Amino acid sequence: MTQIKLFCPATIANLSCGFDVLGLCLDNAGDEMIVRKTEQKGVRITKIVGADLPMETEKNVSGVAALAMLEAYESHFNTIDFGFEIEIYKNIKAGSGIGSSAASSAGAVFGINELLGQPYSRKDLVQFAMQGEKLASGNAHADNVAPALLGGFTLVRSYAPLDIIRIDSPEELFATVVHPQIELKTSDARSVLKQTVSLKSAIMQWGNVGGLIAGLYTKDYDLIGRSLHDEIVEPLRSVLIPGFDLIKQTALENGALGSGISGSGPSIFALSRGKNTADQIAKAISEVYEKMNLPYEIHVSKINPDGVRVL
Repeated sequence: MTQIKLFCPATIANLSCGFDVLGLCLDNAGDEMIVRKTEQKGVRITKIVGADLPMETEKNVSGVAALAMLEAYESHFNTIDFGFEIEIYKNIKAGSGIGSSAASSAGAVFGINELLGQPYSRKDLVQFAMQGEKLASGNAHADNVAPALLGGFTLVRSYAPLDIIRIDSPEELFATVVHPQIELKTSDARSVLKQTVSLKSAIMQWGNVGGLIAGLYTKDYDLIGRSLHDEIVEPLRSVLIPGFDLIKQTALENGALGSGISGSGPSIFALSRGKNTADQIAKAISEVYEKMNLPYEIHVSKINPDGVRVL
């Protein structure tokens, strides 16, 4: 195999209570990517459609992730005498809050791994994809790249050493995600956060993280909903997102289990039981943004159990 075409999914990170440790994989929103072997060594970005992003390998998240992987491969296995070209077809807007940089980073390392004969597991690939996230936001977080590669829900139990647990999604769980057409850089959204939290807030957050994980394993939709509460980050970031409180209220009034900021924003997510409810939420929150005269994109998606996949 000398060429591979991939679907690189969008993701929702944090899930209210799990800042930098929780994420889920979306099924019908994502980028496409082509990775091919070339005679010339190294990694080159040869085509980007749908976004104005750097073509230089060292300035592109997919290039940085790929280089990190190849460096590790050559130090642990064998020197390779060929290289790789990457074509990126962006459907996820940068700064949207649904894992644009993660999709590119995850797709690059997955594709190269396939063309090398799968020397690494999907879980192994997370550490390389994180280097793309470091370039994008200044922080090598895994809460988007882990679900993009592994599918389902993922919990980053530890970063040092990296320890990731994949969790299956209850079958009837759907996500509705609305992206108001403003760009909110992850680095800017991080700048408003406090470096310390009160013990009272931390205790509430720990309880919600545990409750969400328990709800996923037991398929207890009500417990999932009760646990989708952010005591620490959402109060600081929500002021950066137009109409956030009204969108969240509207989602809950139309049957959402819970709602919150997707990643660093400005996208807002709602989880619900069943597609009909997810569609009703989408309709209701669309009407809110139309009244505000604010352009938006909206996605209704089941949870993607597979992550990055070959097309």
